[in-house]
Amino acid sequence: MKTKSASAWSASQSEDLYGFKRWGSNHFSVDSDGFVQVQPLADGRSIRVMDVVDESVGMGLKAPLVIRFQDKLRHRVMQLNEAFAKAIKEEGYKGAYRGVFPIKVNQLREVVDEVVAAGKDYNYGLEAGSKPELMIALAMHEGAQRLIICNGYKDDDYMRLALLGRKLGKKIIIVIEQLSEIDSVIRISRETGVKPLIGFRVKLQTRGEGKWSSSTGDNAKFGLNTAEILFAVEKLRAAKMQACLRLVHFHIGSQVPNIITIKAAVTEAARFYCQLAKMGFPMGYLDVGGGLGVDYDGSRTNFESSMNYTLGEYARDVISNVREICTAASVTMPDIVSESGRAVAAPHSMLVVEVFERINKRESLGKQHQPKSKHQIVTDLEVLLKNKAKLGRLERYHDALQKKEEAFSLFNLGYLDLENRAAAEQLFWQICEQIDKEGNKSGYQPEELHDLKRLLADQYVCNFSVFQSLLDSWALKQLFPVSPLHRLKEKPTVNAILVDITCDSDGKISSFIDLQDQKDYLTLHPLKKGQSYYLGIYLTGAYQDIMGDIHNLFGRVNEVHVFLEDDEPNGYYIEEALAGSRVADVIEGVQYQWEELCRRVKQQVDHATRKDLVKPREGVRLVEFYESQMLAKTYLNIVPHNGRKKK
Repeated sequence: MKTKSASAWSASQSEDLYGFKRWGSNHFSVDSDGFVQVQPLADGRSIRVMDVVDESVGMGLKAPLVIRFQDKLRHRVMQLNEAFAKAIKEEGYKGAYRGVFPIKVNQLREVVDEVVAAGKDYNYGLEAGSKPELMIALAMHEGAQRLIICNGYKDDDYMRLALLGRKLGKKIIIVIEQLSEIDSVIRISRETGVKPLIGFRVKLQTRGEGKWSSSTGDNAKFGLNTAEILFAVEKLRAAKMQACLRLVHFHIGSQVPNIITIKAAVTEAARFYCQLAKMGFPMGYLDVGGGLGVDYDGSRTNFESSMNYTLGEYARDVISNVREICTAASVTMPDIVSESGRAVAAPHSMLVVEVFERINKRESLGKQHQPKSKHQIVTDLEVLLKNKAKLGRLERYHDALQKKEEAFSLFNLGYLDLENRAAAEQLFWQICEQIDKEGNKSGYQPEELHDLKRLLADQYVCNFSVFQSLLDSWALKQLFPVSPLHRLKEKPTVNAILVDITCDSDGKISSFIDLQDQKDYLTLHPLKKGQSYYLGIYLTGAYQDIMGDIHNLFGRVNEVHVFLEDDEPNGYYIEEALAGSRVADVIEGVQYQWEELCRRVKQQVDHATRKDLVKPREGVRLVEFYESQMLAKTYLNIVPHNGRKKK
């Protein structure tokens, strides 16, 4: 029989609790049965995420699982281009928009394929930041009007590849990031007989904001300062290559939360552009770089995991600021280039993880050890728990903390036995839980008691690696929305943090989105015997797929690519399924030959058999098991909580 509080809970309350209406941008919501659903095109057609998970499991692809909603990726490319087209029309702008997708954001073939196809009608190009990325761009690029922007450090072969593209009729612009590169491009241009298209990346004094604010200023890694621009200009003139300079580029960070910062940077860069145009260079393009944000927490603020502007506002502010400055300077308005990778790629992908264990202090709270000879410390804590003196919450917490520290000191000095220490610990946590529950009723929480919920939070162990699938969460404290994918008609009652299966204590997610700031825990459902419990981690399509390492040799997770079906209202199909890494795959990546490892283990088993440590038949089974595990997946083969092994 359901309790009154559980039956009173609704799917819409879960939708509010996990913030779907804030960060979901009309694409993610909770249906009336308590399941997360996605509308890739926000057109009323929806896909229940658990249906995709169940179908994937039926195909042998268990969580951890990346789900790519490819229609959403295509939709984002269209939204970006149409936002700029609308701004150009409304502002009476005389140039065009020529966006490029930075391959570094997600180099996976299936992502680049979809972006290139979606951008066909918009002349939407590609940006490369390395030689391998340029080689991808050269092969994948289509259409004479689409740009390829070449950023990053460049050796001679990088330059030659770019000029090869020019020979093939591609509109490739080599962006000069360091002064020495101007000499290289002049020399290689003469060697090959190909006139390059050149851009200058300028070091702006406009101060960036957010986690990547160091992209600007005097100490920025890339870009030319004002004096270096003038030196580069002189070199081009001396080489009679003035006609090659076509673009000014800047970059102020990957996730700029404040539109004021973007406006200021665009204004400063437009001044550089106008000055170079007045110096007689043909120009034609102003590249405003990346920075278009993703509202990970849905707060619409200038918090570093949010953005206080919309896509439409971003496009209008870029266009209107450039128009005003060019008009005032009597300079022809340039085509606008942007390198908005995060905003394009992040929303289309999500990570599904399965919880398989709950580590919590409450397991032992009601099972207090009774020492044979009770120490006074334990008696004092029992008195605090009963609280017959009706002490205030803060006073009880201070007293309990003092008694706990006394117990530890006495134990270290040899005056407290193990049973009394265990009893003292259990009593302390019972008192903390009691104080926290009283705080929920009163509504007021003194500052010192704010950490109680974090201290009391359980650990939900999930079958994934933070270092492989959510590297920014660990390295940069990036926040991602997280929620259960099902059971959302049930009231969540467990405050928890998420921990992964790596052997590193940093392998966890302990900060979560919140409308006010951020939370130190996520409220989830209790695990049920024999039932799987799945969580979704959203907006992971930018960088996370590519930047993960193979800590503990876990490797890539399973992956499915989902498309809407045109002839069914809420139909979908899995267009492609990619199996995650096998053990053999990842160990070969660190220069072991799996066949050689199998041979060596067989030698050891044979040796043990000859010494009669292992029976011959047992030895054969051991070798077969070892060899079979080479072809198994790297992640855990989860058994549902206290249940039977899944097929």
